[in-house]
Amino acid sequence: MRHFLSLTMFKLLLAMPTMLWADAQLPLPEGQVILSVTGKLSHTNVGEAAHFDAEMLKALGMHTVATHTPWTEGVSQFSGPLGRDLLEAVGASGDTLIIKALNDYVAEIPVSDFIAHDVILAIMRNGERLTVRDFGPIFILYPFDEDPALQTEKIRFRSVWQVASIEIQ
Repeated sequence: MRHFLSLTMFKLLLAMPTMLWADAQLPLPEGQVILSVTGKLSHTNVGEAAHFDAEMLKALGMHTVATHTPWTEGVSQFSGPLGRDLLEAVGASGDTLIIKALNDYVAEIPVSDFIAHDVILAIMRNGERLTVRDFGPIFILYPFDEDPALQTEKIRFRSVWQVASIEIQ
């Protein structure tokens, strides 16, 4: 009986970090912050915001989309975390995303887009980090070639590059 109790306690102790994560803060970024997420979120790391560096975004899981875009020639391989994985990481609870670019361009995206489509926060193109001169540091990218319904002006306006912040409303 004693062996059973110690094994049970061991399994419980292993599970505790996972159970506690729901209320825990995100880790602090160690590199340059390239994204700030605010608004209706439950996981933060700087006050009431969630700040991410490139490594933290990569840690959410990289996803690659091979697609044409209205702004590039030919097919490019864009890589970054799925938008829905970012929303899960910050404990998002809103319905709308207000995306703000470095040049103060603002777009409104329904959260449902991130759920229904494999929208990525691209941080790489063809294996190279995106720079501010080339859509970076983050480019909200829809998988245009996967669904012809995404090839609309409305979706193009939601495909923001040089993303600096996301507010969840």
